Amino acid sequence: MKKYFVVIVCCLSLLFKLTNAQQVKQSLNNSWQFRQLGTLKWYTAKVPGTVHTDLLANKLIPDPFYRDNEKKLQWVDRENWEYRTTFLVNSKLGNRKNCELVFDGLDTYAEVFLNGKLVLSANNMFRQWRVNIKKLLKPENHLLIRFLSAKNRVDSLAKAALPVVLPDNPRVYVRKAQYHFGWDWGPVFITSGIWKNVYLQAFDEPVTEKQIVSTRKVELVQESDSIGKSFYFKIDGKPVYMKGANYIPADVFLTRTKKNDYRKIVLAAKAANMNMLRVWGGGIYENDEFYDLCDQYGIFIWQDFMFAGGMVPADEAFFDNVREEIKYQVNRIKHHSCIVLWCGNNEVEEAWHNWDWQQTFNLHGTDSVKIWDAYKRLFQDSIPVWVTRYDGTRPYISTSPLNSQADRQSLLQGDFHYWGVWWGLEDIETYGKNIPRFLSEYGMQAMPNYTTTLEYTSPRDRWLFSDVLKIHQKHPVGYQTIQNYLHRYMLDSNKVKQLSLENYTYLTQCFQYYCLKNAIAMQRSAYPENMGTLVWQLNDCWPVCSWSITDYSRQPKAAWYAVKEAYKDDKQPEKDTVRPVNLCLQKPFFTIKFKGKNKFIISSTRDAKYVFLYNKFFFLNLSDNYFDLKAGEKKYISLQNNNLHSAAQIKIKSLYDISGN
Repeated sequence: MKKYFVVIVCCLSLLFKLTNAQQVKQSLNNSWQFRQLGTLKWYTAKVPGTVHTDLLANKLIPDPFYRDNEKKLQWVDRENWEYRTTFLVNSKLGNRKNCELVFDGLDTYAEVFLNGKLVLSANNMFRQWRVNIKKLLKPENHLLIRFLSAKNRVDSLAKAALPVVLPDNPRVYVRKAQYHFGWDWGPVFITSGIWKNVYLQAFDEPVTEKQIVSTRKVELVQESDSIGKSFYFKIDGKPVYMKGANYIPADVFLTRTKKNDYRKIVLAAKAANMNMLRVWGGGIYENDEFYDLCDQYGIFIWQDFMFAGGMVPADEAFFDNVREEIKYQVNRIKHHSCIVLWCGNNEVEEAWHNWDWQQTFNLHGTDSVKIWDAYKRLFQDSIPVWVTRYDGTRPYISTSPLNSQADRQSLLQGDFHYWGVWWGLEDIETYGKNIPRFLSEYGMQAMPNYTTTLEYTSPRDRWLFSDVLKIHQKHPVGYQTIQNYLHRYMLDSNKVKQLSLENYTYLTQCFQYYCLKNAIAMQRSAYPENMGTLVWQLNDCWPVCSWSITDYSRQPKAAWYAVKEAYKDDKQPEKDTVRPVNLCLQKPFFTIKFKGKNKFIISSTRDAKYVFLYNKFFFLNLSDNYFDLKAGEKKYISLQNNNLHSAAQIKIKSLYDISGN
């Protein structure tokens, strides 16, 4: 058998070499410069990159994430920018009949000039752009790209469409990462630039690459039953309970996300006993490194197409643009075995029917009908046909969720986004009364880790609730909502207001821990009626108070440890019977004893709640944290840090230190 395997590998290797011998590639990522259109001076640029990161590298702007710099840098989004390079053509390319200039990603409105001639106008961040430039090539070639402000363009398109207003933001007119225009966890940085590789590709005859698709059998089972209609995944014929989280882009400035960042994020999901991530529709179709890691570590992917919280234009040019986007992206990533679902959009249908858009944007009569027809044409008629054409091996759903949480049917069929807790200020206990077939969004906010807050603040910002802290909280009433829940579940609100920022951070993270632990316990107790739970959200794209369970530093928040425990396969998670605010705690005294280099034992004289082990100068990579500890109990902790040499380096905090009761 081994002999035949070697022969097959050799044949495939030879076939690969023969195929690639027919085409030659030359990278054009090097030696770029950029400038603001209308100015004279050129500066060094990095490709792939963005204008913001190039400005930062040249010390032309301050750190966009520091303090209140976000609002000081909005001018960047309104300007037009030029990038240029000069290149010689590799002789191997020059001998081919055809030579294409290829951009794997241009963000977003771009005019491309080669040797002074306009060869390409791009208008979609998610497409690959190709143009045959064989006849224009010279011994020395000058390539210039003019990026036009996406902010100005979408505002212009929205103004031209008046009096009709497409809900809920002009961003819907552009095929660009929607979160760049701001979200309730993200800043407004409307980037531009060459955000993926650029290269020449030469060939004599076009090579038709063999399309590889996953051999995994994937089914989404939606069958009538005694409750309503099921919603669960069968993988290779076996039902799988999905435990996971929603994933957003790892950075506002996408080219700063490197393979090691992807590894940290995917490993954080794997270590938390997750088996699914939902790639949310307001971000991007991720890089191959991300999907490769998910393939490797057995993380299933629910893949949204990149539409979130907004209706779509009805013109043919928009539909043609989206068709090419989906053709390219599905063909690019469909070979990854991790992908188990294509989903048309995030929350658009729910918003149209239940967020009062028609009234808010004065959409009635024929205007309303036209907008809804465009929605149906794209998500219910066109995209499923395109997905079948370019893949055909995986299920497709048109939107997530199927029904509004105000509709009782949302609990009986389809997937569900439950925001009665948080948006509706409902008690945590209501998770037990509202258990759907598949809960694909829910969560609770908490502050980022305090070490992360130290990085984006100055000492004068570190108090509740400073102007800088408010800038790094994007929900309109985020802190008020947190205060409401802390008062009910953790500590009297008058005491909360007196906390230091460090202790407030700890308390919000403890409550997020409590919320997610109990939410997951209630859902998993309803198995097999409930067959999936995806926390909102796994990660952050900048330092912010948000629903994430790992913050922008890639370090876990308290809730990550709760999710890790609640997602274990070998036991049913238990829910709390007493709210922390009602506990009668006494001051605990802790003892730590090292057992070898990377293990220690911790014990307490009294029952302790949310025991937090930390060091103010570096992250403690521990097997467990924020745990409860019974009096006299010995808890074994393993440690990955090599720079920890004694128990004196470990600081300990528990809920008693905050509540003092």
